[in-house]
Amino acid sequence: MYLGRVIGTVACQRKAPGLEGQKFLVVQPLNDALEAVGPSQVAVDAVQAGPQELVYLVGSREAALALDPYFVPVDAAIVGIVDGLHNPERELVSQRPARATASKNGKSKGRASK
Repeated sequence: MYLGRVIGTVACQRKAPGLEGQKFLVVQPLNDALEAVGPSQVAVDAVQAGPQELVYLVGSREAALALDPYFVPVDAAIVGIVDGLHNPERELVSQRPARATASKNGKSKGRASK
């Protein structure tokens, strides 16, 4: 598994069998300090990630297993959206902004971050 940031989308008119209806995103791989490493890549999105979200990906055979049916022809798959990242050698890095949600009485309240 490795980290990445969604930086774009890919539009496809035709896709290989098993990839119909799947969304493809352009992802910049990152290290644990959230610094870019290597070139950007296209990954199939198995978790409905959005623009600029920090995600984690799998590659190679594991990527092919991330979708149903198994063994689709992909090299990278987004399998999770990162809420926060903690490295004991670094400070806690929160990645998901607090989202306002409506309470029962109609007032907005923010989501507490971890």
